[in-house]
Amino acid sequence: MGAAVVFIDLQNGFFEDPGLARIREPLVRESNRLAAAARDRGAALFHVVTEHARDKSTWTLSMLDDDQGFNFAGSTQAEPLEELDLGDGHRLVKIRDSAFHGTDLAQRLRIGGCTRIAIAGVSGQSCISRTGADAFAENLRVAYASDAIGSEDPERCGASLEILSRELRQPVLGTGELLDWLAAG
Repeated sequence: MGAAVVFIDLQNGFFEDPGLARIREPLVRESNRLAAAARDRGAALFHVVTEHARDKSTWTLSMLDDDQGFNFAGSTQAEPLEELDLGDGHRLVKIRDSAFHGTDLAQRLRIGGCTRIAIAGVSGQSCISRTGADAFAENLRVAYASDAIGSEDPERCGASLEILSRELRQPVLGTGELLDWLAAG
């Protein structure tokens, strides 16, 4: 395999936010374009989704503090965006920001021989950034899909990705450059 694209949280619940709702169409279009091109080049595709239990056992501290659950398993919120086309991509469920926390993503990537991953989805300053930092800890090369990353706070998203790009040598690339970067591994 050598390379993979990890799509994060492209689910209905996240796009209830007005900022993300505004960019839904172009974000999904670019995600589908990236998925198709990566698949054609032999890269593995993963869609890591957030799902929580109604009994609060999986809730984050802020969810507990606010007594407000989100993206409950089996709910419409937790479903992938209808127009998203990741083909036969692997689906993993997470309960925290990082796609590595509490999942077998690292193991699946190692078994598949992946040394490089591209990350796309939402939100850039939280789940995307934390997944990238954890990938670095797993000795994986990372690049961020600038055309397929969204945020309800674009300024914080940009700042977060800039720090990771500079400090961890994780470039932020457009789709064309990103596909070349994946192939170079």
